This record gives sequence, C-alpha cells and structure tokens, in this order.
Amino acid sequence: MLLQVSNADISYGDRTLIKDISFRVKNTEKIAIVGRNGCGKTTFLKFLSGEISADKRDGNIQPAYVKAPGLTIGWLSQMTFTDDSAVLGDEIRKVFLPVLEMKKKLDDMLQRLDAAPDEKLAGEYAILEERFNYMGGYRYEKDYETVFERFGFTKDDEGRPLSEFSGGQRTKIAFIKLLLSRPDILILDEPTNHLDISTISWLEGYIKEYPRAVIVVSHDRLFMDRVADEIYEIEHARMTRYVGNYSDFVRVKKERYEQQKKAYEAQQKEIERLQAVADRFIHKATKASMAKNKLKQIEHMEKIEAPEEYELKAFHTLTKPARESGNDVLSVDNLGIGYDDILARVSFSVKKGQKLGVIGGNGLGKSTLLKTLTGKLAKKSGKFSYGHGVEPGYFDQQMAQYVSDKSVLDDFWDMYPTLTETEVRNILGGFLFTGDDVFKEVSLLSGGEKVRLALAKIFETRPNLLMLDEPTNHMDIVGKEALEDMLKAYEGTLIFVTHDRYLVREVADSLIIFEGNGAEYFPFDYEEYERERGREKTEKAENVWNIGHAEKTEPGADAQPAEPKKKSANPGKERSRMERRVARLEVLLEENDAKKAALEEELNDPANASDYKKLEELQSQIDALTAQDDEYMAEWEQLNEKLGEM
Repeated sequence: MLLQVSNADISYGDRTLIKDISFRVKNTEKIAIVGRNGCGKTTFLKFLSGEISADKRDGNIQPAYVKAPGLTIGWLSQMTFTDDSAVLGDEIRKVFLPVLEMKKKLDDMLQRLDAAPDEKLAGEYAILEERFNYMGGYRYEKDYETVFERFGFTKDDEGRPLSEFSGGQRTKIAFIKLLLSRPDILILDEPTNHLDISTISWLEGYIKEYPRAVIVVSHDRLFMDRVADEIYEIEHARMTRYVGNYSDFVRVKKERYEQQKKAYEAQQKEIERLQAVADRFIHKATKASMAKNKLKQIEHMEKIEAPEEYELKAFHTLTKPARESGNDVLSVDNLGIGYDDILARVSFSVKKGQKLGVIGGNGLGKSTLLKTLTGKLAKKSGKFSYGHGVEPGYFDQQMAQYVSDKSVLDDFWDMYPTLTETEVRNILGGFLFTGDDVFKEVSLLSGGEKVRLALAKIFETRPNLLMLDEPTNHMDIVGKEALEDMLKAYEGTLIFVTHDRYLVREVADSLIIFEGNGAEYFPFDYEEYERERGREKTEKAENVWNIGHAEKTEPGADAQPAEPKKKSANPGKERSRMERRVARLEVLLEENDAKKAALEEELNDPANASDYKKLEELQSQIDALTAQDDEYMAEWEQLNEKLGEM
C-alpha cells in the first residue's frame, strides 16, 4: 500500500466538498477521479499532495492519512521555475540531479571494489544499483530526448532562456519536468488540455507503461478509457470507487442505480401492502394480532435507501433545421488557408447530413479553415462554394469570452425580440438555464455556461449547416455528453473542430486530418482512422526491421531483405483442433445457461426482494455470465466460419 485515506472530510470555506473519504493507492494502479465542475476534484488533489489538510472532527474518530516511508508525490503545480534566465535544457535536466549524484556514488564504489574486493561493499553496491535502475538511471537520457521531442520542442530550443517561452510552452516544460522526475505517485490534473491528438496518444502509452502509480483528473473520456483501471467518482459530496475504466464506470453506475431503484420500489410497494393490511384490520379484535404483526414486519425491515438521482442533465432543443439544404452542401477545391503565409491547402466536399470532424495538431490550420469558410478570413488561393439553400451557423471560442452586463434572459431575448418570455425561458431551459439561472449576469457566467448560451442562440436560428470550433472546451463530462447527444440528433450538416477524441468517435462520420505536411480528407469515422494509422505504424516498423536485418552481401551486390521462415502447417490437425474447441464452446454455453437460470430463479425469489446487496450480487453474476456468453459465441462463430472455408 502506497497511500491510504480514511474518515476524512474536505471543505472549501464553509462548504464541505467531500465527506467520509475512503481512498487508497497500491503499487502501479492507474486511478482516474471524475465529477462535475466544482465538486472538489482539484481540492482533493491538493489534499493528497499535502497542500491542505482534512477537516478536524468531533469525537474520537479522526481522519487518517497514511503513506509509505520515503514516498514521493509529484504534480504539476509543484513544478516551479526559480530562474527565468536558465536555459531550457539545463532547467529540465535539474530533475536528473538525484540520478547523477547516485551515478557518481556508484562509480566511486566500483573503483573501490576494483582496487580491493569487499563483500559488504559489493552488497551495498547491488542495493544502490537497484535503486539507480528504479529511478531510470540507465535510460534517463533517452527518456529526456523522447519526452522533449513529443512535447514539440527542438534541439535549438535547448539553449533558449525560459523567459522567451509563452505561458502555454512553460506549462509544457513543467509537465516534462514532472514526467521525468518519476515520482512514486504521479498526479495529473487535466493532462490532455492543450495537447494535440498525437501527443495525447503518446501520453496514453507512457502512462500505461509508467512503472508506478498515477492519479489523474480529466474530462477526456477516451483518455480515461485507455489509461485508468480504477475510477473514483465524487457526487453528492461522496466518493465512490469503481473497478475498471471510464466505460466500465458508466455501465456499472447505471446498473447499480437501476438495481437500487428496483429494490427500493419493490420494498416500498411491500411496505404499502403491509401498511394497508394493518390499517384495515388494526381495530378488529379478531384481526388485531395479525395487523400488529404486519407493522412489526415493517419496523424490522432493513430499509433500502432511495437512490440519489444522477447528476445528469441533457440539452433539449429543436435539432431539425428550419429549411433543408440541397444535397451538395459545400465544395472546397485546393483552398489555401492562413494569415500571412499559407498554412495548408484543403480539398473536400460535404453532402447533406454529413458530420465532418476536423482534427490535428495545434497551429496547423483547423480553426483557420472554419474562419475562412465563414468569411472571417480571406482565402489565400483556390476556391470554395456553398450549395443551394445552405444556411450556416457558426460558433468559436471568442463566443465563450463574451462579456455583457445583461442577464442571460435579456441577452437572449434582445436577439429574438418576437418571442414571448415563456418561449425564451423554455429555450434557455433546454440549455440548462433553469430557475434563477436566467437572471445571472452574462459576465459572471463560467466558460461552460457561456458556451451553452452561445449554442442556444445559434440553434434558435435553426441553421442547416452547423460549424463549431472546439465546442466542448470549458465543459465538464456531463455537458460534453449532453452536447454529443444533441449533435447526434441534429438533422442538418455538421463540421466541427475538436481535440476531444470521444466527441469525434461518437459523432463524426468523416474526418479532415491536419498534420505537419498539410491536410487530408478521410471518408470514414475515427475508429477506422485509428485502425488505419495502426496499420501504417505496423508496416513502417516491419520495413525498418527488414532494412535492419537485411542479409550481408558482397560489395556491389543488391541487398535483399531476409524472408521470414514459414511455419509448416498441418491442415488436418488444425481442423481437428478447431472442431474440438467448437464442441467445448457448446458445452460451456449450455453450462452458462443452466447457471443463469438458477441465478434468475434466485433473483426473482420473493424472499430476496428486500435484500438489495444480494440482488446486486446476483445481477452482477448474471451479467458476468452474459458477457462470457458473448465472448464464447463470437469465438464459436469465428471458428465455424473458418471450418466452412476449410
């Protein structure tokens, strides 16, 4: 156990953010913490890192915070720069000082051992070398080069003073220092912010392979899907642990909610029945004993709590455009985009109903493309044209910075003065502005609230071509999921720029990918794009292997790649093996059916109706068997298909 917290409450001012925390970190666990904006995620990270303390409690039970001796915890806020005149390379290499000091110590010990062998010294050397290896002593230079390059810095940048770098670049430098310092527990707060997709993909691999524990707070659901093996959710001031990645968390949370709701409703129904019997017969002498017995049954029941409602909301708006466009929505032919110079040339066409995601690195032209298509920037070359009846609606990040001293209600109403107050409040309610929210001053809204207000204005125009530039910035997970549902339901044509890969995966049916050498149209969805990129990497790796392993030839002869040896195959033996496996799978499926039937009978047994924990356990076992059945059936179908081909 690296770290354990129990019986802890954490407050911000007079408000208790999280009550009765139970949290622990073991070995190389990868933990994600999720929750609505303002629920206390970052405050909890400050508590873990020692910046703040838990609340004092009345009574004997006090909060406990226990960590392993010598444990190191690192997170971005602790990575500071003491000297702005220091050059970048030297600043980053400061994290290697403990490793370099240890290397010097090892070298000294080795010299002494060479001069005079000593068993005790040799033992000390072995222990120190193991620690040196744990700290990355044999690969720190390689790690430095890899991380340095991945975050977009060049060899020329190594000699530049820190004062010459922008705020965003300095954050990346601090991030590099944090990763290379290799703490026992690495804490990351929104690590994918401001990183392009290729860097995020690399970071996922780095964290998965990181040989120590990681705690991450993120709104990037795909990142958590690929990195986390545990999720802690903060909701209703409580912290709940779920095993698995983000998708597992969503599924299990929904299952738990439905099971508890079902068990609660069944118990309430039973209580009502018993109470009705008691009320009917309590005053009849011959039945009074029975009535009292029913009341005792109610009294002795272990009451099931009503499940707390999900903190889930959704946008509600008209997703059908006011007028349909023609089938050909947009044609772009060798369009040169940029400010002073051409950043990229783009060619593509968009049909009615298409949902086109625009992805790629920072500064390569994604937002510039939308600004050019909406006339906010002049084109550099080429041409583009809209089809018949196209009515665009456009959102960019400037709208999230909108400032006004008007209320939300008046600000929206001034744009649509013909609407009644009821109509305006209904529209704003569809974008989560309910009750007194509509009287908030626009300038005091959060970034996410301003985005919602801007989207409400755009959707009320009922455009048939919607162009969005980073619409999920400033949104928490619930807001992102609500927007996804709305965009999937939108019946018009959509072009959207985003770094949110989950949004792209859920919504886009085609892509434009901006990379260092320009922009490319890809006519399939994001999952197919990732598969294609994976195939390209594999082919590239195979080509490198073939070049590196080419047979040596005489001077002047053409070197040919060595052909891999082919394994001999016995078709009869392979067919027999497959047939045995098919037969075995059929037996396993029958066994699972019998197990599920027994569990379902127990699940429906009235004697278990009020035992919520048992119902949850039974349902969990049924779900596990069902998932196993799916795997068995997929394998069974695949094997039968191969047998048919043979």
